[in-house]
Amino acid sequence: MNGTNFFEPLAQRLRPRNLDEYIGQKHLLGPGKLLRLLYEQGRIASLILWGPPGTGKTSLARLLTQKAEADYVEFSAVLSGIKDVREVVEKAKKSRQALSKPTVLFVDEIHRFNKAQQDAFLPHVESGLITLIGATTENPSFEIISALLSRTRVLVLEPLTINDLEALVERALTDCEQGLGILKASIEPKALDLLIQSSGGDARSLLNALELAATLAKPEADGERLILVNTIEESIQRKAWRYDKGGEEHYNLISALHKSLRDSDPDGALYWLARMLEGGEDPVFLLRRMIRFASEDVGLADPLSLMLGVSALDSYRLLGSPEGELALAHLAVHLACAPKSNAVYKAFNQAVADAKKYGPLPVPHHIRNAPTKLMKDLGYGRGYQYAHDHEDALVAQEHLPPELSGRIYYQPTDRGREKAIKEFMEARRKSLARKTKERSE
Repeated sequence: MNGTNFFEPLAQRLRPRNLDEYIGQKHLLGPGKLLRLLYEQGRIASLILWGPPGTGKTSLARLLTQKAEADYVEFSAVLSGIKDVREVVEKAKKSRQALSKPTVLFVDEIHRFNKAQQDAFLPHVESGLITLIGATTENPSFEIISALLSRTRVLVLEPLTINDLEALVERALTDCEQGLGILKASIEPKALDLLIQSSGGDARSLLNALELAATLAKPEADGERLILVNTIEESIQRKAWRYDKGGEEHYNLISALHKSLRDSDPDGALYWLARMLEGGEDPVFLLRRMIRFASEDVGLADPLSLMLGVSALDSYRLLGSPEGELALAHLAVHLACAPKSNAVYKAFNQAVADAKKYGPLPVPHHIRNAPTKLMKDLGYGRGYQYAHDHEDALVAQEHLPPELSGRIYYQPTDRGREKAIKEFMEARRKSLARKTKERSE
């Protein structure tokens, strides 16, 4: 076992020993990215690592320090105060004088330090005596004083992806030196899905549950253990939902959500939304479907719906789960209660059908652009009426090819905002008809 302490939690034992073993955060560690360059060059910089729990903030700090061959001091803002900072500063001075080694001070949950405690770092970070790496799950803009922010670089860590977590489980189950390899454990696909869904992108949470499940799994006669769904349920104290993201239940539930929204039932929409989220559905998938719904089923009856959909997507990407899921609920209720119209959807489908049926019909000459003399001589733009030169900015000129002249695609309803659009279009047609008649007389 090479001296591995198996009394330590799995998450602690599996901490990466080098950057090649580090899983996730490719936007920071990919080729040419900041942290990759710092690591390869053995350099260190003052950083604030902002991200959800279990995304590798502490591991990153340790790896960077190890590569830079610096002294590493780690403490939690919950348990330490200004006195501890002063002791670190004194040790850093001695280390620099005696060994010419830099000192890295890693502060976990740095947002818990008050202003006075954060101020204590300033002169020493500025002088370069200590390199500060702070870890926080809270927005640094609100929790870290501006003077300290200006002396550090804020890096955003993201929740681990499904692929990241699958790779982590594979390593944990096969690594005999640091992981669970000596237990000869494997995990069935559905149990793996449930384990990953329940982790919320938190590696520590995932590994804690996996270690408990591997211990609970009964060994077979050959000593091998298979981790089943019920073992994972017991480990995480949560039942697996009957939900297959790629099968019939997936389509049944998304259909139920759509029809609840279309039938203006916010209660039904909230329930089916909650069912899918609890079953482990990707919130971004649900947001994409609701944004599509805003275009197809709400349309211009309530133009705000589409903007709210995009805003909800931005909100979720900013907050993540579970906090960001409230934006999905907000959007679902709004869509359910919004006036409905599929007029734009139908109009666009009819326009697409004509485009396919008639092929590349030429653009009428009077609405072509004429940037050159040759094009003007050929009649491009001839007879075009500039709308702003006319009463109400309305002109009686055709914008469709002759083969489609008079075609009306968009027919707004009397619901919501479309009622005003319908009134405008009717008034426009009457005005144009009057102008056409006056011009012919």
